[in-house]
Parts: sequence; C-alpha cells; structure tokens
Amino acid sequence: MAPYSQLADLPQLIPVFPLDGALLLPGGELPLQIFEPRYLNMIDDAMAGERVIGMIQTRNGGDRERPHLAEVGCVGKITSYNETSDGRYLITLTGVCRFEAGEELNLRLPYRQLRARYTRFGGDLGRDEKEEATAAARARFAKALKRYLNYRQLDIDWETAEEAPLETLVNSLCMGLPFEPAEKQAFLEAPDLAGRFDVLTTLLEISASDPDDASPRLQ
Repeated sequence: MAPYSQLADLPQLIPVFPLDGALLLPGGELPLQIFEPRYLNMIDDAMAGERVIGMIQTRNGGDRERPHLAEVGCVGKITSYNETSDGRYLITLTGVCRFEAGEELNLRLPYRQLRARYTRFGGDLGRDEKEEATAAARARFAKALKRYLNYRQLDIDWETAEEAPLETLVNSLCMGLPFEPAEKQAFLEAPDLAGRFDVLTTLLEISASDPDDASPRLQ
C-alpha cells in the first residue's frame, strides 16, 4: 500500500461501515466478510475508486437503520480482496488514519458517506514503531496481560509478542481481544501510542479483577 505522506492526500469524502465491536487502528489489519447488499455495493464503489472506507462504531440515538455515529473512526485502504462463489467479499483493511466524523451527506446511495476531518490525527501518518515503553511499564503490562489471558482462558504466542514492536503488539491486542465497544472506542480515541498502551494496560487489569470488585468499566 502506497503511504499517504500528508493529510491533504487523504480523501475528504468517505463511505463508512458502522460496525460496533470492530476496531481498526492506523497500521493495523482488519479482515472483514461482506455480505449485506448495501455494503457489497459500497465495496464495489470503493474498489472502482480510491479503495478506502471508514470504519466507525455507533452511539446511542438515531434509528435501527441509521444509528448515530461515533465521533471518531479510522479510514482504511482495501489491501486484500477476494470474492467467494456465493457472492461474499473477503477483504482486509489496512488502517491509514483516524478521523473525526463530520457532515453526513444525504446521497441516493444504500450506504452512508460523510466528510472526514483528519486534523487531530496528523501524527497517524508519521508513526514511529520503534517507540518503546519503560521497563516498569512493560512489566506492569506483561503481568496484566498474563492475568487477563488466564482469566479469559485465552492464549497468545508469547515469543512473538515479546519480539514484536510496541505499536504492533498494542494495536493487535486492542483490535483482537474481546473488549466492549466503548472500550474499543477508548483505544481509538487515545491521543497516541503511549496513551493507547496505558489504556490497554488499565483495561487488562480491570477486566481480570475479581467480579466482586467495585472497579468500574468504561462507559
């Protein structure tokens, strides 16, 4: 995928795919199975154009067909595309940059489109995967992660995790672990990698705490 070098290169008008619980982060890869006719139409149009769509969650309000959209989403580029014999599309989105949801356009299309505002997230285009956490923060994180995985009866490849760059590790866990939609939104809206790492560590600790504890979840 050819990188976007500046915010002005990004498309200002984007189709959006509202999907609660699905998180795309800059640099991350999100596999999707598309089968609803309106979103098949959306992928067809994206493939004929810049191959980008915006992933976004919803928030309270609106109706079932057009719920209110979250304030922040992430635009991704289709970097893998396959069509199955029964007409489904199997795609992979690679995250490019987060956006603030601007004006929604009232177009005669089966899917939704809006104006994306990227100004807040210019740092997404110049990410530094070499950024590392302090030894103390890493130790706290590793302890929280092990406790969380044991609590959830999950497992990961620890050797790969220990060798992975911090951004790759944090983003893959934020996107892949079964957090609640509001918690996934907190990952998306964290200002930078350091902030996301801190939110992830805290939520790992909270999620593996005793159910009788009074520790609150993000709302």
